[in-house]
Amino acid sequence: MAFENRIFDEPELEFGDQHHHPDPRLGLVEAGPLQPPLGEVIRVGVVGSAKTVESTQTYLTAVSTGIKGKTEKHPNLHPDFPGLGNQNPFRCRFEIPDGATAALSQSRIDKITKEPDHEKAVEMAVGEIVALLQTLDDSGERPDVAIIALPVALIERVWNAKVDSKSTTEKEDSGGSDAPNFRGLLKARTMGLNFPIQIVWEDVIDDKASIPRKIKESRDRDIQDQADRSWNLMTTLYYKGSGRIPWRRMPREAEYAACYVGISFYREAGGQQLFTSAAQMFDERGRGFILKGKRAQTESRGRHPYMTYDDAYELTSQVLTAYKNHHKHFPARVIVLKTSRFRGDEADGILKALEEAGTELRDLIWVQESYAVKILRDGNYPVLRGTFVNLAGKGLLYTNGSIPYYGTYPGQYDPRPLLLCPHESCDSTIAQIAEEVFSLTKINWNSTQMNQRLPIPIRAARKVGEVLKYMNEGQTVSTDYRRYI
Repeated sequence: MAFENRIFDEPELEFGDQHHHPDPRLGLVEAGPLQPPLGEVIRVGVVGSAKTVESTQTYLTAVSTGIKGKTEKHPNLHPDFPGLGNQNPFRCRFEIPDGATAALSQSRIDKITKEPDHEKAVEMAVGEIVALLQTLDDSGERPDVAIIALPVALIERVWNAKVDSKSTTEKEDSGGSDAPNFRGLLKARTMGLNFPIQIVWEDVIDDKASIPRKIKESRDRDIQDQADRSWNLMTTLYYKGSGRIPWRRMPREAEYAACYVGISFYREAGGQQLFTSAAQMFDERGRGFILKGKRAQTESRGRHPYMTYDDAYELTSQVLTAYKNHHKHFPARVIVLKTSRFRGDEADGILKALEEAGTELRDLIWVQESYAVKILRDGNYPVLRGTFVNLAGKGLLYTNGSIPYYGTYPGQYDPRPLLLCPHESCDSTIAQIAEEVFSLTKINWNSTQMNQRLPIPIRAARKVGEVLKYMNEGQTVSTDYRRYI
């Protein structure tokens, strides 16, 4: 049996002055961000221990002068970070104002690390950090973004990797853990601040710091070289601190006005109720808009979460209303990416809302993250990123893989493809859908490498769910995507 297959070109991104390039780093160097900052300076606050606060200040000074990358073997994979002088990649300066730092005392850190109960230790750490952030928010030196510089001792105690890795819900299974997730809880508790936060581990800002291997392994985390992590951290600080977009996917000629919706599911803290989260990447600039769905349903044995007809209709209507409020018109096309299969009544609810809005073009796709079929390639390297195979109407897509531009495969393990399963109502072909999903993997303002696995609507919905599960009843849910990543 023959299957249609092809390899998509690396998607182009758009930067300042309509410049385009496939590499986020080189695009920023050559043309600056898509949306230049409104001011000259991004004010960065820092909360941590006395040592990590000082290390962050030292690190930012070093970054400002530029950092050499590991360019000898793979120059495109590990380029230099050019510094933050005139015409730097972000076209602005970053500074830590006097009075915009706060440190946890060693006695408080010791109290947290000695607490035997994991849940209580997480609550204590979050409470202490939120109190310091609130002090910065109430001061005359309120920052645009704050770094939470976690010392190794706190990471070892509150970032229980074995527990936290289970606290994020589903791929297909809607099960979860009621164990407290430090990141999610902290993001939820800081939702009311006037600035977003960025959690940073001590080994990012201090090469001498050492994180225990057991935590790194279970979080699938290996520290990058200093230039690489500077690219990633400064890009995130730019996006969170300025509220401006570094880049977007390059739109195709004559492309219809489109609205991308990612739907994922999460369990509330305690594991009893299953809810829906939607991270709507709703405008042509890639701006995120967050919606919280109602209680979801599950099929037998708690697997395969889904929405009822009424809830799917209501959530889609809310998405369309948000889009119209921003653009003053409904989108011509809506793309819904979901992390579980579409049930008939669920799809009918979505389609009914689209019909009422006059949206003619629609694509509903189940993004399946695990599939038994793999592709092998001659030679020592895995298949190329962008490899696509049409499997009788479903699409096998490798969003990770060898990248000729890098001259290598930038991963540790064999890449796993996504299986794209279009609903029968889809207007686009599976090849068109796969190419678009591929381009959406390039929108991640937490990373500047070109080996992101999930498209942004799915990744965003999942990040949103990790935070929403810790929101208290009646607490205002921010629609700002910067608050969740």
